[in-house]
Amino acid sequence: MKAVITVTGKDAMGIIAKVSNCCADHGANIVDISQSVLSDYFAMIMLVDIDKLNITFTDFVDKMSTLGKDAGLVIQTMHEDIFSAIHTI
Repeated sequence: MKAVITVTGKDAMGIIAKVSNCCADHGANIVDISQSVLSDYFAMIMLVDIDKLNITFTDFVDKMSTLGKDAGLVIQTMHEDIFSAIHTI
């Protein structure tokens, strides 16, 4: 199973490191990543494999959200099934 993680906010050093470390700490493997900086704003989309999470998915979502709040970012984590359903007409 996979999840889509989006990260947005003011650009700062170490954003990718913080998010990827949190993923690694909880057993999520980064499959694909795209990021860009638009003026002073950071935007990133990650696809992560969540088959080996060492916490529940709900707890992982909460951890990522808290990480975002602590860093002044918005981090949203969505299960791929929900992401696909939202984008299917």
